Amino acid sequence: MLGELSPTQIEQVLFSEVVARLGCAEAGRPYVVPVTYAYDGRYVYGHSAEGEKIRVMRRNPTVCLEVERVEDLANWQSVIAWGTFEELHGDAAIRASRFLEHRLNPFTTARSAPLEVELTEAGRPPLGAPSGRPIVVYRIRLTEKSGRYERAVTIPLTPAVEPTPRHVPEALAAASVSTGPHGIRLGPPG
Repeated sequence: MLGELSPTQIEQVLFSEVVARLGCAEAGRPYVVPVTYAYDGRYVYGHSAEGEKIRVMRRNPTVCLEVERVEDLANWQSVIAWGTFEELHGDAAIRASRFLEHRLNPFTTARSAPLEVELTEAGRPPLGAPSGRPIVVYRIRLTEKSGRYERAVTIPLTPAVEPTPRHVPEALAAASVSTGPHGIRLGPPG
């Protein structure tokens, strides 16, 4: 069964997940990448090393996010949200970094380092990404949201019916009896 998520269900998906697909575009060319995020009910917060995604969003701040919760291919929820990219600096970047750290660190593993975004006095993250590029802290002000879902419908099976003479067509019930290759009697019981 397919359907639309209610506003409350949309919020539940956005709050419960931490990975989204971020879509942005420049000169008619779409660019979609997975991102980790934290949601506060109004904004989606993220961080990234300066690169293609940040350059595109600076030039065209209109973006789209897709977030999903998938149990299996017949049981899922998906949210699409549109909004505007805003690069953060100073106290706003520090608060966003702490919020991201608090939300994402429970999902880190022994193999991944905890998120620790420190900012310079100017409110810009220092060089620190593995690439040596500056870290950019940003938020997306969500302006529109929609959601869809699929839920498997269980169809009860009809219990098997043992054929009895009343279920067998009259022609079969009256069929002649023959003997199979091993002398086994074939046909209706006699």
